[in-house]
Amino acid sequence: MFELFTDRARRVILFAREASERLMQTSIDTEHILLGLLRERSGLAAEIFSRRGIDVSMLMNDVKGVSEKGHNLMIKGSLPFSQNGKNVLDFSVEEAKNLKNKYVNTEHILLGLLKEKKGKASMLLSKLGFDLVTLREEIQTVSKSYAKNTDQAVTPTLDEFGRDLTKLAMDGKLDPVIGRSTEITRLIQILGRRIKNNAVIIGEPGVGKTAIVEGLALKMASEDVPDFLRNKRLFSLELGNVVAGTKYRGQFEERMKNLIKEIETDGNVIIFIDEIHTIVGAGAAEGSIDASNMLKPALARGVFQCIGATTLSEFRKNFEKDGALNRRFQTISVDQPDADETVQILDGIKRFYEDFHKVFIPHDVLEEITRLTDRYITEKFQPDKSIDVLDEACSRLKLATRTMPDDMVRIKNKLEQLKGLRDEKLRANDYDNIQKYSKDVERWATKLSVAQKEWEEELDLDWPTLTIENISEVVAHMTGVPVQKLQTDDMARIANIDKDIKEFIIGQDEAVDALSRSVKRSFAGLSNPARPLGSFIFMGPTGVGKTEVAKKLAETVFGSESSLIRIDMTEYMERFNSSRLIGAPPGYVGYEEGGKLTEQVRRKPYSVVLFDEIEKAHPEVLNILLQILDDGHINDSLGHKVNFKNTIIIMTSNLGTKLSMNRKTLGFDTKEESNNEIDYDVFSTNAHRELKDRFPPEFINRVDSLVVFKPLGKAELIEIIDLQLIEINKRLEIAGKQLTIDQDVKEHLLSGEYEYSYGARPIKRLLQSKIEDPLSEILLEGKFAKRKNLKVKMINDEIVFK
Repeated sequence: MFELFTDRARRVILFAREASERLMQTSIDTEHILLGLLRERSGLAAEIFSRRGIDVSMLMNDVKGVSEKGHNLMIKGSLPFSQNGKNVLDFSVEEAKNLKNKYVNTEHILLGLLKEKKGKASMLLSKLGFDLVTLREEIQTVSKSYAKNTDQAVTPTLDEFGRDLTKLAMDGKLDPVIGRSTEITRLIQILGRRIKNNAVIIGEPGVGKTAIVEGLALKMASEDVPDFLRNKRLFSLELGNVVAGTKYRGQFEERMKNLIKEIETDGNVIIFIDEIHTIVGAGAAEGSIDASNMLKPALARGVFQCIGATTLSEFRKNFEKDGALNRRFQTISVDQPDADETVQILDGIKRFYEDFHKVFIPHDVLEEITRLTDRYITEKFQPDKSIDVLDEACSRLKLATRTMPDDMVRIKNKLEQLKGLRDEKLRANDYDNIQKYSKDVERWATKLSVAQKEWEEELDLDWPTLTIENISEVVAHMTGVPVQKLQTDDMARIANIDKDIKEFIIGQDEAVDALSRSVKRSFAGLSNPARPLGSFIFMGPTGVGKTEVAKKLAETVFGSESSLIRIDMTEYMERFNSSRLIGAPPGYVGYEEGGKLTEQVRRKPYSVVLFDEIEKAHPEVLNILLQILDDGHINDSLGHKVNFKNTIIIMTSNLGTKLSMNRKTLGFDTKEESNNEIDYDVFSTNAHRELKDRFPPEFINRVDSLVVFKPLGKAELIEIIDLQLIEINKRLEIAGKQLTIDQDVKEHLLSGEYEYSYGARPIKRLLQSKIEDPLSEILLEGKFAKRKNLKVKMINDEIVFK
């Protein structure tokens, strides 16, 4: 029915519903419709009240006086119309037809109210001297002189290329806008100016720029705006549609000229252009002008009001450079909402997602969405990223819980089978059986239809509930980080991180303990969330396990060794190389490619970032690291804000290690003894002293922990040989062999020419030359083919395979 009502008539119904709710009624009656009609200050009905000299405010008080006060009860859903109210609507449609009008307007509602004799509105109108026959004649007389004012101006071009946001708001097709009252008030203030009354809303993508304009449209639809905005229409202009299809010169200009003329003629249209920076250069061809230059004169005259929205980068790049265009607009800066405001926004719109996905959304889930998106989705902005997660989590839950029951699957398969048999008989011209199979198909199709209807009814009654686990799964898929590991049930993995690392890292218990304490503190939520998860300097000689600890940490925390980003600081020894980390400056080669560090972190924001041999880096690199360690982010050369909040920063250094080892080897100590008995405290003190001499205090103080790795002795190296032997046996499983090495063989490998100063690095090379190479010849020659277990022994100071 309401599709026959004009915008003004729909506003009357909307106002009537609001009046009924304010008076706490259970239905919309005739007196509420009259209140809505009196509140609509435009239209033919308002003109008739004015011509008769009726005091609208006094009449509204009279209507409220005869309206009964209801009970303070919550009515779920939209209020229904009473029988008298329904009659008024029917009479309004009937009166519009009698007066040869295609649509129902305010004057027809007035006739409907007067015609419904049982309603209180008819009684009040009769007391004021309204008569049905006289009123019809008055409407026909007044409408001729009032036609231009009652009918909205014809705007075919605007209707083709734009969307009427006020009409969408009246039809209930816009989501409610939660908060942003300050920005909407500022927008109304700018629109109310005498000159330069155009606004451009600036903010990052997803902060709610378009929502502010929709909030204004909702206020205009409910007339909760100053008088100068009442009866105005807010149109969203799709500039891409205006440009599309303009193949020849002059077509675009003609469209723009028609648009401007229609808006000026109407006088009650406000234009909203999303991505307003696109008007600079839009439609421009050789020897012609673009959209911005066509709009400037209209904007200067003040008869064309415009609201724009764009991002800060696009505003600076395109819009701000055109001073003549920029001066005609007032800027409104929009920041992303904080966590509490985001939860309020989600709470305000969740019913739309509940109705669409048919799921229940508890309040604690909204808080968890906000927390996880703030922590793990750093490239996007609130509330857009939280709404994305909410929408996808609801969709995921809906798909998971709406699996077709087995009975329905069986019926569906049987139906498909019967259809196949029927088609087969049809192709074979077996008319005797076609009718039989056709009846079977019809019978099973009915069964499927009934079963599907019952299933859908059951689903409508039993909605699933969205849980925090559902949210964690969606965030994990969006970001690539195993967020589930951070839930309460999986915190044990972080609690045992020291044990996991010690299984693979030999002889560095003190270093692993210091590292684990800092990581546990971070994941327990006790560290600063605005900084990286942890920052460490690993000090120690080569080959003691610094890089291996970083790899194992990446695997334990982020799920894979591939989550390790390694930057070799020997490449950044010169000042000009430091820019490669964040990207070359504008005008230099490689500017558009971004930085080696920043691009990797943008692609994989949940990583261990390893800066190898930090002491070799130029001091300019340390200044870059200072900002990362202190603020948790850095801006690259392209202006992107790269977030390091979800990274673990590790820097390795050999400082102080040579000094300690040289002091220990003075005198007649052997290489083996000197490296097997180094005092950890002395070694750590020397390493800390040289580190402080090399790096400035502001850099060292920003690091969470200085972790010292001690040199490895013979006992630790033998354990590392055992670990390497496990890897060799894994490869030998394919050949069905098992290898064991005697203790005296291991000691022999570490004696003689073995360089303890290289740590564990020579072990792999030593095993290849002394064990794997001879073993490969034995296997290829077919020796011990029937033997599964092979042993390596020392016989006459030679390594022998048995």
